[in-house]
Amino acid sequence: MKFIKFLLVGILFGIVLTKSEAVSWYRIYEMFHFQSFHMFGIIMTAVVTGTIGLQIFKRSQMKDVDGQYINLPDKDKGFTGYLVGGLLFGLGWGLVGTCPGPIFILIGSGFYAVGIILLGALVGTYFYGLLKSKLSH
Repeated sequence: MKFIKFLLVGILFGIVLTKSEAVSWYRIYEMFHFQSFHMFGIIMTAVVTGTIGLQIFKRSQMKDVDGQYINLPDKDKGFTGYLVGGLLFGLGWGLVGTCPGPIFILIGSGFYAVGIILLGALVGTYFYGLLKSKLSH
């Protein structure tokens, strides 16, 4: 019962992504072919919203659910890791037509073949966990 608010936010997030067509393979196809501004607008809105939210967290003395002050450390100034990670993420997104969040929305919408993509994402995450100590972070 404690985590019901997180479940409700997740359901709301799924509804918003579905209604905005962010889970549509066709919209993702348009984005990668630079044929439409739709997905770029959604992504830019998310970046601006996230930036504002992070600045609010950093500048105020907000507390988490356990009463501890929220401390957000600065990111590393590395370049190669972000470049390689971004390329792998973008290639995977382009190949399967979905990023990790909408995988669950698509399965919930009845597109059960996306379960194969979920399995691939889980296997990739498992291998990342195995190789994490050998990678530069």
